Amino acid sequence: MASVLITGANRGIGLALVNIYLACGWHVYATARNPNSAKELQQLSAQQQGELLDILPLDVTDYEQLHHLALSLASRPIDVVINNAGLYGPKGYGFGNCDVDAWRSVMEVNAIAPAKLAEAFYPNLCLGERKVFAAVSSRVGSHTENTKGGGYIYRSSKAALNSVVKSLSNDLLPEGIKTVALHPGWVKTEMGGPNALISAQESAQGLKRVIDNLSDSDSGSFLSFDGSHIPW
Repeated sequence: MASVLITGANRGIGLALVNIYLACGWHVYATARNPNSAKELQQLSAQQQGELLDILPLDVTDYEQLHHLALSLASRPIDVVINNAGLYGPKGYGFGNCDVDAWRSVMEVNAIAPAKLAEAFYPNLCLGERKVFAAVSSRVGSHTENTKGGGYIYRSSKAALNSVVKSLSNDLLPEGIKTVALHPGWVKTEMGGPNALISAQESAQGLKRVIDNLSDSDSGSFLSFDGSHIPW
């Protein structure tokens, strides 16, 4: 049975990904900071009777907790790891008004934690058949497409994530592991807001389609949910 680990799986795109993979018969390891308050995941678990869905506690910046989680899943093959957990940080700020503490927090969640996640579950990916590490990024992290300025905190964190993904692709492809940065689209979630263009379900369907069709030559790419390439 194919398996996937998804971080930040209790809402938004993460929850939509859980639903889609379950519907396709995958075993899903869904992480959330507070599983007991993740009502939608708990309802899914009850429907699945625990056979296809494992809900696991994880704060992605708690590296000791991450280490112990990886130990608990040691020797289990995992085909796909999706780093979906992310943090936007404060909104509405401009040049000269960046909150340094908030910037550090966003960089920790969006750039450092994904690298640690890849390290933690590298052995599981080696045991899997599909061998994909996918990080949910954002096209606002593209240097080429940054023509408006602003957004220093979130933009820089996603640009840093993209750099992490590129380095991982060079280090892990010799082991057969494909690594990609994925833009989910402008999604109607708590982060994306009500004016966004697509639903979490549409985004998740596109992301899974991209992941399903990856080839070795795609490793290290920055791809949109519709399969198009985004310039770095």
